[in-house]
Amino acid sequence: MSDYRAPVKDMRFVMDELAGFKELSQIPGFEEATPDMADAILEESAKFTGEVLAPLNRVGDKEGCKLSPNGVTTPTGWKEAYTQYREAGWNGITCPTEFGGQGLPDTLGIAVKEMMCSANMAFSLGPLLTTGAVEALLTCASDELKAIFLDKMVSGEWTGTMNLTEPQAGSDLALIRSRAEPQADGSYRVFGQKIFITYGDHDMTDNIVHLVLARLPDAPAGVKGISMFLVPKFLVNADGSLGARNDAYCIALEHKLGIHASPTCVMAYGDNGGAVGYLLGQANRGLEYMFIMMNEARLGVGLQGIALGERAYQQALAFARERKQGRDALTGEALVTLDKHPDIRRMLMLMKSRVEANRAMTYYTSGLLDRAHAATDADEKKRNLYLAEFMIPIVKGGGTEMGIEVTSLGIQIYGGMGFIEETGAAQHWRDSRITTIYEGTTGIQANDLLFRKLMRDQGATAKVIFGEVYATAKALGASGKPELQAIGQRLGVALKAWTDATEWLAANAKTGLSGVLTAAVPYLHLAVTVCGGWFMGKAALAAAGYLDRAEGDQAFYRAKIATARFYADQMLPQATSYGETVRAGDAALVGVGDEVF
Repeated sequence: MSDYRAPVKDMRFVMDELAGFKELSQIPGFEEATPDMADAILEESAKFTGEVLAPLNRVGDKEGCKLSPNGVTTPTGWKEAYTQYREAGWNGITCPTEFGGQGLPDTLGIAVKEMMCSANMAFSLGPLLTTGAVEALLTCASDELKAIFLDKMVSGEWTGTMNLTEPQAGSDLALIRSRAEPQADGSYRVFGQKIFITYGDHDMTDNIVHLVLARLPDAPAGVKGISMFLVPKFLVNADGSLGARNDAYCIALEHKLGIHASPTCVMAYGDNGGAVGYLLGQANRGLEYMFIMMNEARLGVGLQGIALGERAYQQALAFARERKQGRDALTGEALVTLDKHPDIRRMLMLMKSRVEANRAMTYYTSGLLDRAHAATDADEKKRNLYLAEFMIPIVKGGGTEMGIEVTSLGIQIYGGMGFIEETGAAQHWRDSRITTIYEGTTGIQANDLLFRKLMRDQGATAKVIFGEVYATAKALGASGKPELQAIGQRLGVALKAWTDATEWLAANAKTGLSGVLTAAVPYLHLAVTVCGGWFMGKAALAAAGYLDRAEGDQAFYRAKIATARFYADQMLPQATSYGETVRAGDAALVGVGDEVF
């Protein structure tokens, strides 16, 4: 099994040429985000993830976590790796400096997160949830709670979780039954059971800060009656030291298809008198606050698909370059390595091009969030935020679906050896399979894109995206370079399929809701496909500029153009089919009852 090597050059190219990182250091608050700073951070992150986290990936998959009366024990090497991670300051690189973070932009932080996910996805989930919890506390916690908890969460000394799901309440959070009873001292006693709680318990830190959704006694029914509470594993004394053990326990660990080293806990709150909790923000606005974490998490989960795809690609490529099988169909050579066979080359390029396309979309979205957070002009802030929020379901749905398909291709390239666990190829697919489910399934992402993002401003944000894609297609066509013109032509056709499908959805949203809902996921796939082509086209234009100026690594830029052309030839034609699928809606099922199933 090959080692993981962070694709730093690819990451920097996307950061600089597609996500606008070069300009961020000119924005107040991001002055420290210089190219030299980025180089130093990415170099150190590549070293840490490659040398410390990647070797533990297989160990964690084989050992998993264990639950005893004393709590959850993580696999061999986990605690030591986390200590190194925390002491090096990785947890707080994008967090505010006032709470001990480094205040660097997400456009840089997301490259570090990708390295962590690629090297060891199960390990990376704990820090992902902690930074999401930090974001929620920054938004809605009282100054007193911020003073007690944020410094230690930013540093990684304490970790954070999000507690939504219950046995009867999965995606439908209106069904939540956990309750919180007010106490005379202003705190609350929390009662209930939560399931699927990632890193709900572990042995890597002294304390865990749970953010728990529950209902107050007088709460209205449904999602409008959900509040959010901070429930620490250990209570905190006035001097900041840890106090009594809180009534919040992991009572079971789930046995899963993948991410074995990430403890997925069944959490019981209040079995022994009530877990002490503190209301965050205003009562009955918990779901609103939780979505602060959810957006952070959805972007991070989309990144997981990309990261696993990258790891699977590296491993498949290394195997294909070493394994000799069959005769070269073109030269007649009797025994050649797998990478000489056209179909293997096709699969490798599908893996490479799709990972690069989705990476670009994700980093671009992080850049939008950076600009939204830093903007002082209200209109500019709203524009960047709306664009980022439009892209998040595309990133989450696209990155995760791609991750499953690309890791599956990695197994296919290995052939029978890929089906054997010792090679490690299967772990990437197993680990990726959850990503289209947690933090909102692909269907939920599709509905979010349609009803919360596309239609909330009558398609105005979508039209901005359409205009950007059109401008890229036009620039490719005007380049005078046949390889770029070919990309531009296919991108233009794909864009028309997207705009036509969007018009059909808008026309049928009120009168044909069933058909629109049936078309939602195909529409998401259409958006992902076209956005991927958009960014591959932009990458090709940037690479061509370097070639024209004879600057930099010429082979690298030629490969960028070839990869973009491959995506255009192999992926963009699917946009037309997706468009036809969208417009078909549920016509086949109209008038047909449940007996069709």
